[in-house]
Amino acid sequence: METIKLHDRTFSPYLSAQEIQDAVVRLAEQINNDYRGKDLLFLSVLNGSFMFTSDLMKHIILPCEISFMKVSSYQGTESTGRVDELIGLNSQVLGKHIVLLEDVVDTGVTIDKIIRLLQTNNPESVEVCSILFKKEAHIGQNRPKYFGFEIPNKFVVGYGLDYNQHGRNLPSIYQLKT
Repeated sequence: METIKLHDRTFSPYLSAQEIQDAVVRLAEQINNDYRGKDLLFLSVLNGSFMFTSDLMKHIILPCEISFMKVSSYQGTESTGRVDELIGLNSQVLGKHIVLLEDVVDTGVTIDKIIRLLQTNNPESVEVCSILFKKEAHIGQNRPKYFGFEIPNKFVVGYGLDYNQHGRNLPSIYQLKT
């Protein structure tokens, strides 16, 4: 993996595509074990989680549903601190076990808002699964039950994560070079 440039910023290699795929398989195995025999709905938070969701679902062996929700809380390299729901949930959640799929959980503001919205529809349970977790940035009430990597509070791109809409297509994850 080589250093890359997106717009005006340079990014250094952080997690290889193979490391990511190994974590995805591990997460799928945990979910397959934990939700056997349960009415399961995966809710993918777009845009960033599209690659993670696709890869994870290839390893889920349980009967399940999948739906998508789009929210926004980033501008450039900074979280805006607010959450704007852009595309709402289109699946019934009453009595279902929901696993929210995220690319990265940092402050937790987005996840907290989504969980509050979901709980008004009485799901059986709601858990979070994210490929990345920025524990030191987390101020929310809901931590991910499942995560691939705990990373420092640094800006990253690739594997669905973007810098001003560029870099989502990269199979590896890169960290902003300071």
